[in-house]
Amino acid sequence: MTEPERHLRIYLTEEMTDTEDRVLRTWLGRRENESGHPTATVATTGQALSALALRDDDPVLTPVRVVWMPDTTNGHRGQRLREVLSARDPLRIGANAQRRVLRSDPGRCRVIEGDPASLSEMRDRLAERGGGSLPEFIRRQAALALERAERNLLGTQYKVSRFVVEEITDTSRFTAGVKKLAAQLNLTVVDVERRARADLDEMVAAQSRRAIALWDQLGRYFSRAYRLDVDTTRFEELRELNREHSLVFLPSHRSYLDPLVLRPALLANDLPLNHVMGGLNVSFWPIGPISKRSGTVFIRRKFDGDEIYKWTLREYMRFLMNKRFNLEWYIEGGRSRTGKLRPPRYGLLTYLAKAFESSEAPDVYLVPVSLVYDQLYEVNAMAAEAHGAEKRKESFRWMVGYVRAQGQRRGVAHVTVGRPLSLRKSLAQEDDFRLAIQKTGIEVSHRINEVTPITASSLVMLAFLGIEDRALTVPELGFILGPMVDYITARKLPTAGDVDLTNPQVIRKALFTHLDSGVLRRFDEGDERVYYLGKDQGLVAAFYRNNTIHFLVVRAIAEMVLCAAVDEKFADPLTDGWSEAKRIRDLLKFEFFFSDKETFQEELRSELSLIDPAWESDLSNPEHVEHILDEVRPYLAHRVLQPFLEAYEVVADHLLDAPVTQDFDERTFIAECLALAQQRRLRQQIASSESISSELFATALQLARNRRLVETDDPEVLEGRREFAHEIRTLVRRVREIRDRAHAKLDQVCGSGTVTEGAESGR
Repeated sequence: MTEPERHLRIYLTEEMTDTEDRVLRTWLGRRENESGHPTATVATTGQALSALALRDDDPVLTPVRVVWMPDTTNGHRGQRLREVLSARDPLRIGANAQRRVLRSDPGRCRVIEGDPASLSEMRDRLAERGGGSLPEFIRRQAALALERAERNLLGTQYKVSRFVVEEITDTSRFTAGVKKLAAQLNLTVVDVERRARADLDEMVAAQSRRAIALWDQLGRYFSRAYRLDVDTTRFEELRELNREHSLVFLPSHRSYLDPLVLRPALLANDLPLNHVMGGLNVSFWPIGPISKRSGTVFIRRKFDGDEIYKWTLREYMRFLMNKRFNLEWYIEGGRSRTGKLRPPRYGLLTYLAKAFESSEAPDVYLVPVSLVYDQLYEVNAMAAEAHGAEKRKESFRWMVGYVRAQGQRRGVAHVTVGRPLSLRKSLAQEDDFRLAIQKTGIEVSHRINEVTPITASSLVMLAFLGIEDRALTVPELGFILGPMVDYITARKLPTAGDVDLTNPQVIRKALFTHLDSGVLRRFDEGDERVYYLGKDQGLVAAFYRNNTIHFLVVRAIAEMVLCAAVDEKFADPLTDGWSEAKRIRDLLKFEFFFSDKETFQEELRSELSLIDPAWESDLSNPEHVEHILDEVRPYLAHRVLQPFLEAYEVVADHLLDAPVTQDFDERTFIAECLALAQQRRLRQQIASSESISSELFATALQLARNRRLVETDDPEVLEGRREFAHEIRTLVRRVREIRDRAHAKLDQVCGSGTVTEGAESGR
């Protein structure tokens, strides 16, 4: 604002050291000499603000602060290390250091001013908010104005939220909301307000620059096992959007390290600190208090029946959007146990949408983010859990072991940003609010998948899965991966960073990475070195392969349709083929994200054209369809679908023995499925241990529920279960036929000695 000359200017000061007080007095003296007007100061502590609030004139209030700029000189190595480890606020130094810096480098000491405002303007702003304490309001506004001024010196990394609880609760909106809730819940206003304030205190991220600096250092140490590979293609677009709108980052969730990987990627590209929505299960000391003060919002895992907590969370999110802070959480809810994207969880997205509708924000943009690791320490633990082991509870002792394990080099962490999605436009596409939320979440998941890169690590695992317990020579590995690389190139699928999958050295390096981690083993005796999956490493290998699997599902379905056409001798191959494809799509709808049916059909056409450009030329001829199936290279159905279908078969078969009743013990049922699957694996009736998975059994059970095959006492369900089992068995038989074709070609070509090597044979 422009200050009228007749108005007195009052500088609002904070508690200072003696050195800072002398600096400020000198600065004020220069201001008096320059303007010819006397200056006045009022401290923002004690009774001075109360007296200021009672004045009947209209002075202009300007907050001021003495700050100390960071030392940008090289200095002594030991001194720099001490400064890093101290994790101080970058604009604050100790009293002794202030005196020393003022003598040796006075240019580092500066006085900054916040935006001025008249006393009457302060009263008007407070009235708009619904009243409250004017002295306290002036104190908060002064501090916030100085925070903005400091950001001009430090950049967006240190954009922190201050006085959040007070800013939310000292409003007429909060008061009205509390009264409304009290009436609805038949509670007193005092009780509702007390609980809402306690909820805010629990969840609000109380940020400080010192904690931010310390968390950054801890993050670098915790994630030291990885080199960061960030695709910066969309960051300019994000910075432009962030000038006017809040961004909500929705990454895939692979590891406890995810927030420590995404955070430096954003800060290095000039985006501010996110408010990360995290679960209270990881709020234990000492990480919890540090992360809370550096941007983590700890929320309860379950609060379905707590209307006060729900309302408070919406009000907090509304505040963050109005202030244009950025948010972050995992759209999947929890970490993926399988390596592929889990179905979206709609809880926080619903709260965000409701908060947005009541906010003053013009729009909010959802930012899909793909996080992929070459190797992960915790995959073995997740695989054990999928086999039935108990999940280890997070604790300080658990954290120490986890951090120690990161001392081993584990490769690259890949960060890729997808197409931002306007929340306003996405919600407007459906009149039904619940349906709009679901479609928004699924669209975000699609956008994560479309930018998730194919890594050499996942490609190597794709080669070793789908071949049962067979070992591979290097030439055989090249025979499998060569067509895969051609396929990836033909489809122009995204690959990780500058990774050239056509380079044998890239595949070789990925192969040795899996050897070092124990996922793969090698046998050096005999006449040729061979590589094979380690004992019980099927689920671990599948985790890395599944980073890529979403790109291959439609191709796998195309192969299954061709197999069905040969098997059933379709009377109308085109019509019957589309019907078969959509039936498989429906069967796998809880496992993968599919496009709408029309787009899916076009994707299927494209895959068939890649297999044989003339596939539609003579479909009425059974020999033509057989020829198309025989010419497929590479075969992918068994590598992509077989573990899922065999797991589904276990569930479908066990349902035939389950009682028809409303009462259904899912936990016991899945435990029995684990035992049944293990037995089938020992009898070689299941191809690999990755089909022995509580995660896959749970998804198959979700499909059975969708078909009303469980939790019912209708005797008709027995026939439905038999049809379900028959459907799955047919698909399992067909996917094994495709596997046999792939193995036969591998045996034929390798036996003839005509394989082109795709990787080097030695280390």
